[in-house]
Amino acid sequence: MAQPSLQPTGYQLSANYPNPFNSSTWIEYSVPYQSSVTLKVMDVLGRELATLVSGERGAGRHRVEWNAGRSPSGVYFYRLVARPLSGVQLKEYSETQKLILLK
Repeated sequence: MAQPSLQPTGYQLSANYPNPFNSSTWIEYSVPYQSSVTLKVMDVLGRELATLVSGERGAGRHRVEWNAGRSPSGVYFYRLVARPLSGVQLKEYSETQKLILLK
């Protein structure tokens, strides 16, 4: 019987956990190839509040924590943008998801 592959077969941005959250939450994403990755948190007006990831990441699942600090309760968005670095003819991937901060 074949073993399941631990390497992702595609890009994916997972729902943050916990959501809603108080003070901090975890965001998980997957990249199938060595990629240039940015992960940012924005308010409902699109203003950038935090850059959680900016740089190259290897293939696999990655997890990052966002500490909301002094941000007020409300709805926020997080956006992943990823681009394969070499040898793969894929377009840029981007996905946005919503998170809710309750204090």
